[in-house]
Amino acid sequence: MADSNADSAASSALIERIEPYLEADKIQARTAELGAALSAELPQDSPTVFVCVLNGSFMFYADLLKHITTPTNTAFLAVSSYEGGTKSSGAVRLTLDLTIDIAHRDVVIVEDIVDTGLTMSYLLESLRSRKPRSLRVCTLLHKPARKKIDVPIDHCGFTIDDVFVVGYGLDYDQRYRDLPFIGVMHFDPPA
Repeated sequence: MADSNADSAASSALIERIEPYLEADKIQARTAELGAALSAELPQDSPTVFVCVLNGSFMFYADLLKHITTPTNTAFLAVSSYEGGTKSSGAVRLTLDLTIDIAHRDVVIVEDIVDTGLTMSYLLESLRSRKPRSLRVCTLLHKPARKKIDVPIDHCGFTIDDVFVVGYGLDYDQRYRDLPFIGVMHFDPPA
């Protein structure tokens, strides 16, 4: 027990530092490009359901929808796989389900990051079982170095290195979501 307390004290003494990785203007420009690409392929005659995967995707989702020129419906769901750490636990659970029927509808899943593929695989399986007409994935970030399962990604903002990122909706322990840019999280020992 004493060792556990010592480890906890040592980890809490680390200094959190965020190194800029993707600037806000670069994110906004790429989001506009993704919106244009999606608008070119989505139907004009019926609303596409855009599903925001909470909590990390909310900023990207809001900005992306500003660039969609076809009819839309908004929908939200939440999943958890991190439990406050910096690595996925591997166990995905739905914490908030859709309140809209997606059967025979065109659907776009809007995600903040696809890394292991476990969360996206879970979402695709869950949403496919609801019989949408089409199902697309649009992710802001893709981290292929962490891949455990191949999942289809129809639109990707940026492919990133194997780093832990925060900002623009992404968090560490529910903090840093409000940053307008994406940064790499570092944990430095005290000087």
